[in-house]
Amino acid sequence: MSVTIIVPCFNEAENVPRIARDLGAVAAQMATEESVELLFVDDGSRDETASLLEAAKWPVPMRVLRHPTNRGLGAAVRTGVVHGSTDALIVTDADGTYDFATIPRLRALLSGRIGIVTASPYHPDGAVEGVPGYRLALSRGASTVYRLLVDRSVHTYTAMYRAYRSDVIRSTPFDSDGFLAMTEIMVNALRAGHRVAEFPATLRQRAFGQSKARVLQITRSHVRFIARIIATPSGQPVSRRLPVSAEI
Repeated sequence: MSVTIIVPCFNEAENVPRIARDLGAVAAQMATEESVELLFVDDGSRDETASLLEAAKWPVPMRVLRHPTNRGLGAAVRTGVVHGSTDALIVTDADGTYDFATIPRLRALLSGRIGIVTASPYHPDGAVEGVPGYRLALSRGASTVYRLLVDRSVHTYTAMYRAYRSDVIRSTPFDSDGFLAMTEIMVNALRAGHRVAEFPATLRQRAFGQSKARVLQITRSHVRFIARIIATPSGQPVSRRLPVSAEI
């Protein structure tokens, strides 16, 4: 087996030393058992994120792909999916909201029967530490609505930190270039019959920098998407755009 760890980045220069130290150590550990590559997608950063990543020392093969302008989290994930060439793809946050050290355990749950493994702070065995109440209300509230509409067995629909079988993520459509993309992927994969496993995880406040999330914009996108789910017959994808190509 082989795995690509995809890390979308936007203005994360002050996070790079921590990423290089902690993610590098995890990648080196995983590389003792399978082929591992790191793929950073710099989403139009206005700081030195890309150059600092390229200058850092990495124990496994590493690439940095650059968007010339900021296009959004979904666009960065789409680029990573298109350019990741391995059997498994892991998408993780750059900002320390989930511990890089948990990646091997998340990865271990991915199998031929399981198409997606998602970090799940809202699972009964998950946890949340230090996240602002307004952001928690949006994320947890949205996941509750999607549980009622799609699949009650999945507790968290909004996390970016996930492992995918490459065939599953490449065949799952998502239209959004923004934060909604992560929910679209989950909803459409479940509607297509793919099996999802949850990894109870601890969601923390970011270690450095400011969040890129815009709460009002994200709330509106969820409301529109929920309306589309209700209007779309069961078993059919709510989105249409497959991640088959991405502009760099």
